[in-house]
Amino acid sequence: MTNFPKTFDLGEGHLTSGIALAISTGHTKLKISATARQKIKSSWKVVQEIVEQGYPVYGINTGFGPLCTTKISKNETKVLQTNILKSHSVGVGEPIDTEIAKLMLILKAHALAKGYSGISETTLERIIWHIENDAVPVVPSQGSVGASGDLAPLSHLFLPLIGLGKVHYKGKVISTRTLFKKVKLQPLELGPKEGLALINGTQFIAAHAIKAVEKLQSCLAQADIIGAMMIEGLQGSVKPFYNELHSVRPYKGNMHVAKRVKRLLKGSEILEDHIDCERVQDPYSLRCIPQVHGASRTAWLHLKELLEIELNSVTDNPVIISDELTISGGNFHGQPLAMALDYACLAASEIGNISDRRIYLALEGNSPGVPKLLMEDTGINSGYMILQYTSAALASENKGLCFPSSADSIPTSLGQEDHVSMGSISGRKALQVIKNVEKILAIELLTAAQAFEYRKPLKSGVFLDEIHKEIRKKVAFAKKDRVFADDIEKGIEMIKDKTIIKVIERVKKQKKLRFEVPYSEEFENY
Repeated sequence: MTNFPKTFDLGEGHLTSGIALAISTGHTKLKISATARQKIKSSWKVVQEIVEQGYPVYGINTGFGPLCTTKISKNETKVLQTNILKSHSVGVGEPIDTEIAKLMLILKAHALAKGYSGISETTLERIIWHIENDAVPVVPSQGSVGASGDLAPLSHLFLPLIGLGKVHYKGKVISTRTLFKKVKLQPLELGPKEGLALINGTQFIAAHAIKAVEKLQSCLAQADIIGAMMIEGLQGSVKPFYNELHSVRPYKGNMHVAKRVKRLLKGSEILEDHIDCERVQDPYSLRCIPQVHGASRTAWLHLKELLEIELNSVTDNPVIISDELTISGGNFHGQPLAMALDYACLAASEIGNISDRRIYLALEGNSPGVPKLLMEDTGINSGYMILQYTSAALASENKGLCFPSSADSIPTSLGQEDHVSMGSISGRKALQVIKNVEKILAIELLTAAQAFEYRKPLKSGVFLDEIHKEIRKKVAFAKKDRVFADDIEKGIEMIKDKTIIKVIERVKKQKKLRFEVPYSEEFENY
């Protein structure tokens, strides 16, 4: 990830996944510039004029969905906006992570600050208050079909603005009413269009996509490193990672992975020890790491690039273009991210799939010096046999989750909304698959470290040797059976904490080594 700005200009700055995450953790502060404030005021003024003049504009002085032809009187336009938050708060299921809900607030604040939604400064400032004070609304995970915006989750997200709903505050879930008593705030009275502006948008989908971009990038980076350690443990060949091979099929992702793995293997005594062996080529799970990992990197990059467009877009409806032009369109439709998230979901699953194959390969006992099941005294001991059952179960679960949510559409709103994206499900599913991949990679990390141990006293390259030492600080070499679930939990902690990536950064700094690869900025920053 790149360095983050100290402040971010809502409505004007260029938002990325990394900056959004930095805002959510408080590392980057929010501000609204004078220019943005003027745009917000102008847009708000247009809405007031529409109400005064009475010509019909969807959601301002008409009903919603199939009620779009129902005229709303001037006096009822404010009640309409309060009612929409109440009636559309129909979410079910476990609440989403607080971090994702906070990201939703950040993304919505940025979109509203662009000045195309007719929102008031007061409403926007209240949203910012919730962000800055970590008073994060409780949002159910299920109920959005990913078109007309993420209506149900966004309705729950903004119930606190009108004094309803619940919030996470100082480690507890409390009612908004209780929160307001503690901090001496009053509910807002929403103006014309404000309720609609709050709940029309793709912020539920996009917030999940931010976490998918962050967590999948971490999995991809660690999969390369763990794969390199497995190559050493099983005495695989370095030739499939030569630039000469990839230059004749120059996919950026493939070249990036091949260069990283080759750099990790540089200076290895283990490689030199079997350079003249009789094996002609390795199984695909070793030999095709650049092609498989590289394809998943390409999918990650596609999601990242599309998400960056979405984060800086207006996904409201109608959109207040100017005082003369208001357009009812479909910018709320989640299809662009829904399809990309389904692609990323498949990409993540494949990282877990090939990782499971390498785990299985390590257990076969076909590599010289590495015993079957990665343990010498087997029979009385089962060794690492059953760890692969877990990785197989996770890999299979992921395959079942890979059916694209965006391939489905169920008409809603009495047919007015007759094609929807189901992108909210794409986002939730992608994160579920990535979490499973983290567990699979943890198991491969343990098996690769166990196989690597049998290569001693030969040394690998400096990076992998130091990584192996770090793993051994947390998980000891297994000479006999033990409760391997404890080891797996420690492995998962290392994956989530990016322990092996931190080792590479430390070694680079201590030994003043370079670890440059082509397209590194493109594939490693978000």
